[in-house]
Amino acid sequence: MALTIMMISLLVLIFINVPVAFSIIASVAIYFIFANDFEGMVLIQRMISGLESVPLMAIIFFMASGILMNYTGITKRLLNFAEIITRPLPGALGQVNVTLSVLMSGLSGSNIADASMQSKMLVPSMEKKGYDRAFSTALTATSSIITPIIPPGIALIMFGYVGNVSIGDLFMAGILPGITLAILLMIYVYFYAKKHNLETEKKAKATAKEFFSGLKDAILALFFPIIIIGGIRFGIFSATEAGAIAVLYALVIGLIVYREMSLKDLIKSIVETVHTGAGILLIIAAGTAFGWVLTLEQVPQMMAESITGLISTPALFFIMILLFLLIIGMFVEGNVAIIILTPLFLPMLGEYGIDPVHFGIFFILTLSIGTITPPVGTIMFVTSSITGTKIEDFIKASIPFIILLIIASLLIAFIPQISMFLPTIFE
Repeated sequence: MALTIMMISLLVLIFINVPVAFSIIASVAIYFIFANDFEGMVLIQRMISGLESVPLMAIIFFMASGILMNYTGITKRLLNFAEIITRPLPGALGQVNVTLSVLMSGLSGSNIADASMQSKMLVPSMEKKGYDRAFSTALTATSSIITPIIPPGIALIMFGYVGNVSIGDLFMAGILPGITLAILLMIYVYFYAKKHNLETEKKAKATAKEFFSGLKDAILALFFPIIIIGGIRFGIFSATEAGAIAVLYALVIGLIVYREMSLKDLIKSIVETVHTGAGILLIIAAGTAFGWVLTLEQVPQMMAESITGLISTPALFFIMILLFLLIIGMFVEGNVAIIILTPLFLPMLGEYGIDPVHFGIFFILTLSIGTITPPVGTIMFVTSSITGTKIEDFIKASIPFIILLIIASLLIAFIPQISMFLPTIFE
């Protein structure tokens, strides 16, 4: 009875637009009231226990490093390098959009930050070249979804933390899926540009001098994820220590190497990190209490028994989870869904022989699709507001991209080697 009231309360509070973290806390408090077995202090204790973890600091560190990178001057160098390597391709600016997302993913770990930055930098230029504004905005929003699955994506760290899955393995596993998604998007941009005659004129390839000049400017950014992933994978440092190194790396680049970060920028980035980090930590604290209640009521075990009793093959399991996450992603913010759903899904994986690392990449990518779908798609609203695109135009333009994202999710689900190849060869 208390569990049912808690779930109904949560849905009602989210529906009336109460912030998600407070919706979860309030619904768990209601559970304690109706359960009659617990004191209110238990809720506080469970929330605090969710934050008493050293690995959790990795989220804050990587978030801080990503924000700091935005003030180092490295973004414009990556943009220049992306323009050089995509220049001969039809739809070159669209190809730059996707390529820059891949390059920036290894720095920021935040899809909202990347989407915001590229909406300001690239969409106006794409419009001048004849691209439709809604298409440009939808492409920018979709390419930002590469960010959560390429290390050091914050979503990877959260899934690893909540599910007790190796963050190093998740980092390795996200590289090829991220590149796969980028290739699918670039192929679509190629044919879209051909169809609409956008930047299809023959252009000279970049000279070796131009290429190496652009590479020299971008090399510090390109080395960053290699250092982080390699250090974690080969046991040089933990994920948390890697986050601290990432912050130091960003500070050295901004203050010493490029000297483009001012004291004002440093203070602004610290304040931004505190605001963003506090919101995520509050969600994690609330989600920990919520997950404890679900475990207490044996919800994961009951779900596992019900689903494994109905579904007999891994393929059907992946399809069912895909459909479920597409719906959930439309209504629940991604970080919240990771906190709540990860403890529910992981106990089922053993029944189907699915590796948690493989599932984690599929889970995060599929859940990310909800960021560009109504009614609460965060990336959809952020990019549309920056570019001045009507939501109805964005939705229409995003349909082909949503189809591509679903195809990418299915490829990752049914071809485990895409995710598991790198973690396997670097065991």
